[in-house]
Amino acid sequence: MMNSLALYRKCLQFPFGSHIFSWGVGFIAPYFSTIRAHFDDLRPNHVQVSIKNRRSVRNHFKTVHAIAMCNMAELAGGMMTDVSIPKGSRWIPCGMTVEYVKKAKTDLRAVADGKGIDWTQDGNVVVPVKVYDKNDEVVFTADITMNLKHKK
Repeated sequence: MMNSLALYRKCLQFPFGSHIFSWGVGFIAPYFSTIRAHFDDLRPNHVQVSIKNRRSVRNHFKTVHAIAMCNMAELAGGMMTDVSIPKGSRWIPCGMTVEYVKKAKTDLRAVADGKGIDWTQDGNVVVPVKVYDKNDEVVFTADITMNLKHKK
């Protein structure tokens, strides 16, 4: 079976490849499809996903719902973990601390940055994710605790 990074790179060789990959991730993990995230960039230690500010992700204040931002943060952090850990390793999210910085009124992009994370250690690592609006202002942050297990 092809790993996520290899599959992403393979998809990019085709027209609309990033859209095909993004759809495929939502097909494999259906809850992520609820926000219709698009993978803008996927590589070890860095993932960027974006969502449109559509009616289906809004709350009654007509801003992007907090849980939609949690969803995109977990997607970005999880995929970054998946493509950053050593081959044969496993991971699972085991906690998330979030902060709602300001109202999210525009399309959004979530950036997971893994620089400085030791992906070779067993146990918990914290993956930071920031969500930006169209004005490049942070509207949401998440620290996602991932539990890593490596083959011995």
